[in-house]
Amino acid sequence: MSALQELRKPVVWWTRAGVVLGAVGALTTLVPFIGIAELGRRLINGQDATGVAVIIAVALVVGFLCNGGALALTHVADARLQALLRRRIVARLGKVPLGWYSDTTSGAVRKAAQDDIEDLHHLVAHHDVEVTGAVVLPLGGIAYLVWLDWRLALLAVATLPIYLAAYAFMMRGFAGKMRELDSGFAKVSAAIVEFVHGIAVVKAFGQANRAHRGYLKAVGEYGNRYAGWVRPILRLEALTSMALAAPVVALVSLAGGVALAVDPIDLLAEVLVAMVIPTTLLTLNNGLTAQRRAVAAAERIVALLDTPELPLPAVAVEPDGHLVEFDDVSFSYDGSTSVLDGVSLVCEPGTVTALVGGSGAGKSTLAKLVPRFYDVSAGAVRIGGVDVRDIAPDVLYRKVGFVLQDVQLLHGTVFENIRLGRPDASAEDVVAAAVAARIHEKILSLPDGYETVDPVFSGGEAQRVSIARALLADTPVLVLDEATAYADPESEASIQDALSVLCRGRTVLVIAHRLATISGAQQIAVLADGRVAELGTHSELLALDGRYARMWQASAEVAL
Repeated sequence: MSALQELRKPVVWWTRAGVVLGAVGALTTLVPFIGIAELGRRLINGQDATGVAVIIAVALVVGFLCNGGALALTHVADARLQALLRRRIVARLGKVPLGWYSDTTSGAVRKAAQDDIEDLHHLVAHHDVEVTGAVVLPLGGIAYLVWLDWRLALLAVATLPIYLAAYAFMMRGFAGKMRELDSGFAKVSAAIVEFVHGIAVVKAFGQANRAHRGYLKAVGEYGNRYAGWVRPILRLEALTSMALAAPVVALVSLAGGVALAVDPIDLLAEVLVAMVIPTTLLTLNNGLTAQRRAVAAAERIVALLDTPELPLPAVAVEPDGHLVEFDDVSFSYDGSTSVLDGVSLVCEPGTVTALVGGSGAGKSTLAKLVPRFYDVSAGAVRIGGVDVRDIAPDVLYRKVGFVLQDVQLLHGTVFENIRLGRPDASAEDVVAAAVAARIHEKILSLPDGYETVDPVFSGGEAQRVSIARALLADTPVLVLDEATAYADPESEASIQDALSVLCRGRTVLVIAHRLATISGAQQIAVLADGRVAELGTHSELLALDGRYARMWQASAEVAL
């Protein structure tokens, strides 16, 4: 079963019912065309035409009701399918590993969850009914002409082969081209999202022109690819579409009818039917284009829905305590290149363990194994003596909290954002957490205080909201990823105060880039090439006069 068929399966009976009504509506639409010719025949022969007029009127009413009913059914099917797909996407994305979000751009997710589902709208709500009408109407008309005179049927489609041959040539490789264009547009969306998310930093460092280059490059590549494909097609279509132009179709029909000396009334019927065919071809063309777009969209939606979920334990085990252990841990993102290799480390409850090292040493990767952003390739990560893979996800996230340098505040009030980790928390608990995080006064200065929706926070203020959220969640294990990376000096002091409150009594793992912020940690692990190169307190590591000592010296020189 194709991706598109799989997605449409829940509403297939709705669309089939719409197709049946659409077919009836299309046939009744043909009645007025035939009726006009019959009216002319009866009037010329001096016969009563009342019955024909009544049939035409009834056919118009029936056609209107059938076509309206068909579209109503398919629009209901579309609404149901969109709601179902969005619920499925949300449900699946709620079960994928957290590391998946680090590896996937929000632009690609937005395209699948929003744009691609919208691309299915025309297919489900319009395509089947319109294509059915576009096929039934001309076939019914041609069958009528064959009944009158087979030569008239040939006249009605005389110009059609010219356009069909050109159309087949223009549509060569269409599906592949659409995939390329969709891929290019996904890059454009990702570039826009990336620029908007980083605009504050970009403006602060005067790099606006440089930041625009990624967006301009993506747009330029998309535009060039699209123009290179469409330009020659437009020239050919401009010429061949004349074969379906109303004056050309009428002229060919009349000239052929006169040459064949057919009955004038029959020729009138042929001209009316022949004039309908180009409009149905346009509907078919639009429908096929929409179908190809929908096929590509369906493939991306199915790929998103097939994203591997975080494996759940067959039998969940409750951790006994908050000791964090890395036991001979190895990890690789691609299955070949090791990021971590045989790391062993013990983080005692109530202590702070700092991870330091150069870029690419594996600090962030090691820390993210604790909340299962990823699962180890070898070895084990344990909390309270239990492998994190054997802990139910909801229990794990009650045990492990994290404050990352890239803070994400959700749409909603400040109160809702702080209470995210503990939805049942009271207002007093929320305020207490904000006070401890040194962000309470700032919140009170907002127009609606804690009920302010989507307030504008500085980087340091947003970080303190994130810390308040972590305080309220009250997880015994905490992972911190350089929480003061983008803060100004004043905010950094407040954040450090808030962090000192947050870390009390917890098992804390800190990813440190500025060594001065972790000199008081109970143990510092220096990572290099995915291994623990040195381990000890600040004083012990300085006494070793090794990697850490050189890093400390370098940081002291930078500070000067």
